[in-house]
Amino acid sequence: MNIKKHKALKLYILYCSNCFDGDELSHVFGEEEGDEHKIISLPCSGKADLLYLLKAFETGADGLAIVTCPKNECHYLEGNLRAPKRAEQANVLLEEAGMGAKRVTVLAVNEKGVEGIVAKLKVFREKIRDMS
Repeated sequence: MNIKKHKALKLYILYCSNCFDGDELSHVFGEEEGDEHKIISLPCSGKADLLYLLKAFETGADGLAIVTCPKNECHYLEGNLRAPKRAEQANVLLEEAGMGAKRVTVLAVNEKGVEGIVAKLKVFREKIRDMS
C-alpha cells in the first residue's frame, strides 16, 4: 500500500461579511491534518486590495480564496466586481515571481450557500496541493 504524504498547506480565505457567517464556514470547512486556514472577514470583498493579497503570500500562504456576494447583489454596488480583477492582478504578479498562476481564486456565493462554497474550497485546496 502506497500512502502519499502531503505537504501542509496554508490557505487564506477572505470573505464578505454580508454573504454569510464566517464561524459557520470555519465549522463546515475542516482542515486536513497539518493544513492551516486563515479565515478573514471583510466588510466587502471589494476591500481585498492587491497589496493585502500579495502580503498573504509573503507570509507563507500557498493559496488564497476570496468569497464574494452573488453577481449583481453586492451590498456596496460593485465590490464583488472588483475582487476578480484584483485576483487576476495578483495571479499575474505571482506568475512573474515564479510561484505559478491560479493561486488566487474568487468564489461567488450561490443558492447552495456555505455548502456550495465549502465544496469549491475543497476543489481549490486540492488544486493548490497539486501545485505545491
